[in-house]
Amino acid sequence: MREYLLVMFVSAAVTYLLVSPVRKFAIAAGAMPAVRARDVHREPTPRLGGIAMFGGLLAGLLAASQLSGLGRMFVQSADIKALLSGAGIMFVLGVLDDKWGVDALVKLGGQMIAAGVMVWQGITVIAIPVPGYGSVPVTPTQGMLISVVLVVVMVNAVNFIDGLDGLAAGMVCIAAMAFFLYSYRLWLGYGINDAAPAALFTAVLIGMCLGFLPHNLHPARIFMGDSGSMMLGLMLAVAAISITGRVDPDLVSAQTGSQTTAIHALVPIYIPLILPLTVIALPLADLLLAVVRRTWAGKSPFAADKQHLHHRLLEVGHSHSRAVLIMYFWAALIAFGTVAVSVTNTGRTVILAMAGLCLVGLAVLLMPRFKPRAPKAVQPFVPPRYRDGEGPDAAAGEDDAEGGAGDGAEVPAMAELSAEDKALLGRLGSGATAVGPRGERRS
Repeated sequence: MREYLLVMFVSAAVTYLLVSPVRKFAIAAGAMPAVRARDVHREPTPRLGGIAMFGGLLAGLLAASQLSGLGRMFVQSADIKALLSGAGIMFVLGVLDDKWGVDALVKLGGQMIAAGVMVWQGITVIAIPVPGYGSVPVTPTQGMLISVVLVVVMVNAVNFIDGLDGLAAGMVCIAAMAFFLYSYRLWLGYGINDAAPAALFTAVLIGMCLGFLPHNLHPARIFMGDSGSMMLGLMLAVAAISITGRVDPDLVSAQTGSQTTAIHALVPIYIPLILPLTVIALPLADLLLAVVRRTWAGKSPFAADKQHLHHRLLEVGHSHSRAVLIMYFWAALIAFGTVAVSVTNTGRTVILAMAGLCLVGLAVLLMPRFKPRAPKAVQPFVPPRYRDGEGPDAAAGEDDAEGGAGDGAEVPAMAELSAEDKALLGRLGSGATAVGPRGERRS
């Protein structure tokens, strides 16, 4: 665990330190597109944050290669070289899109090429474990198709949720944490070496996200752009494929003593897509809804709009930060809940706890007007919106009180007009014609 934590720290530190020079480079290179109608930020913000993330990826893997425990993976497994090949292609494609823009179909083709290169180097589904039956081998063609589809879906799901400050990096970080806990448990608890690369990839991914988040939280100083979002999605997919279809249930049966216990222990990977789909359930749901919505409206599935889940939260009335936190909550609940079911022997308790947390999440989701107030003792140290008597609502309330709203009296609309404007409005209302400049009308 200490080596994984070290790799995570190195990746986070390098990413964090690279963001500032990358931001200056993005501004100098003109990678600051104008604010579009579907954007929620108000000022042009530099992109290309994926460059810093790619640096964190390289630094994390370099640090891992120098450690005694993790260094053996670079010799025993070809997954690391395959990951670097696919991530490099995806990174270059994303940089081109962030700077000059790339057609959606061309970008999709590039994603499939990156996935194909990794499949050619060995990152592919070999078998599908089925409960009560065992592993069902798949042909090389089937394994290739499953792997390519999984990569493309993951990449676009993460790309679709990159619409609010800190949203994509935070949700990928949560998914990577859940993946890391599960793969580390398989590797350490059951001695399954095939789970070790996934644990390394997710540790590096966590570091990349943690290093980038301080610069990307609202208000963001830099965006990761497609160079970052597509790379994060690819790394999640590679971690999923490294475990899914490679873990033999018989190995776990030998450790647990019975097939029933093994089935319970391997719940998240008995269907090859269930674990990766649960850890990005919200991005995937957003992706599917977007495709259905745009196709139903006669548009291209790749046509951008402002109807994603995070946009809907803003329309309901949630603030930018609260919308992001709500998405974090649901992502963590689904991802860690799935992992908890596979770890504990009290699945009913976990399900009841998840149901209770769902009720809490729904209550928060339906209370967009709730604005917490800090205790008076700490109000001088918190932002103005958390203080009593301050903020836009308080100002509106003071205006109402001054106008006599508290007495039930209505403020006449004409009271806010000057005497000259009232006279002009009277002439217009009686049919008089206002001709010439305003000064002549007043005379």
